[in-house]
Order: sequence, then C-alpha cells, then structure tokens
Amino acid sequence: MSIELALIGGTGLYKFPGLEDVERYAVDTPYGHPSDSIVLGRVGNHRIAFLARHGEGHTIPPHRVNYRANVWALHHLGARRVVGVNAVGGIREDMGPRVLAVPDQVIDYTYDRLTSFCDVAGAEVKHIDFSEPYSATLRADLLAAAQRASIPVVDGGCYGATQGPRLETRAEIARLRRDGCDLVGMTGMPEAALARELELDYACVALVANWAAGCGDEIEISLPEIFANLENATRQVPPIVAALLAG
Repeated sequence: MSIELALIGGTGLYKFPGLEDVERYAVDTPYGHPSDSIVLGRVGNHRIAFLARHGEGHTIPPHRVNYRANVWALHHLGARRVVGVNAVGGIREDMGPRVLAVPDQVIDYTYDRLTSFCDVAGAEVKHIDFSEPYSATLRADLLAAAQRASIPVVDGGCYGATQGPRLETRAEIARLRRDGCDLVGMTGMPEAALARELELDYACVALVANWAAGCGDEIEISLPEIFANLENATRQVPPIVAALLAG
C-alpha cells in the first residue's frame, strides 16, 4: 500500500481536515490494538495515513498509549515517513503559547512504558543509534514546507518527555531547564525510538499549548486557555503538511 506520509495526531488533532476518499483500517498487531483505526485518504494527489494518538475521543492518557501498536500498524500499512504532532509546554523564552517547533533532541523522563519491539520473547535485540532522535532529512523538509506555507516554525530544541497525565511542578520544570530542555510533553517517547527501530523517517511538530510551570508570565495554567492555544496552533498543521507533500 503506497502511503507518502503518516501523521500521528496529538491532543487537539483527532481528525485531519480535508481528507478525500477516506478509508478506515482496524489493524491487529502483535502488540495489541492501536489507539484507533488508521484513517487513509488523499490530500490532493497524495495519499496519507492518520492516527489519533489518544483515540478520536481522547480516551487514552499518554502513559497508556500503545505506542508499539501505533508505530507498527503504520509501518505495516506501508508508511515510511511519519510526523508526530505533539502538544507541549514551552520552557525556552522563544517557545511560548501557539508557537510551532520542530525539535532536534529529546530527553526521556518517562517510566514503566513498553519502549522497544525487543520486549517480546524471541525478538531480535536491536541497539539503535539514537544520538540524533529525529530524521534530519524529514526535519529539513518540514522546515522548508513551513517556510513555503509562510508559517513561522522554530528550528530545533530539546523535547523533555514526562510521564503524565498530570502537568509538571515548578521544581520539575526548573530541573528540565537545567537539563537543557526547551519543551515539555508527555508523548514524544517512546514513539520516536520505536520509529527508529523500524527504520522509519520520523520527526516531531510540537505545538506549544502553554508556558510550562514557572515559565513565562502566567501564574496559573488555565486548561481553557491551553485548548484555545492548541486550536490556534493546530490550524497551522494542514498547510504545512500540504506544502510538505507538494515538495
């Protein structure tokens, strides 16, 4: 099955607007069920796959997402380039609410997640090179696509992946800042590592929903404001994807 691009939508992106000739595939995997059916459709003459990471009704918290099933299912259907769209909090001064970023590094603070396809009896043990966790080629293509679409995107940054589903304390964010994190989210790992194990080109588009605790001018994080910021940032994703597909 020919799929030019697969998208994994995070909080606020449960369906991809403008898809034509839509088909849905319920994929059974060796690792259980993905978060939802895989939606296949066309953007112009380009065939893409879309999967809602939390389910279309946002019923799956970040620490319960079946990341292995999600990545395996997209690979099984023929995807070789995958863009993960992730809602994040901003830590660095230029990564405030409604900013889009394409990070180039990640630090994993998650725990008790199934992080590898090797975690199955009899599976081959793969020691992947993860020094550069995101595909350099796909990152460059995303940045160029955003420029063609006239959408500002921050190039680079370190994504700190936390366990969730709760937001972080001020002390935890202060630690992440000391560690070099510019963004904080709950779903960046193990998704990126699993994609690398299957030799997929994978990159992240991070949508900043709010300042992380203790950052920016906000004293308290407002959930209605988070969702308003996400709605605004999410509207920028389809033009970038269209420009990416058009090349």
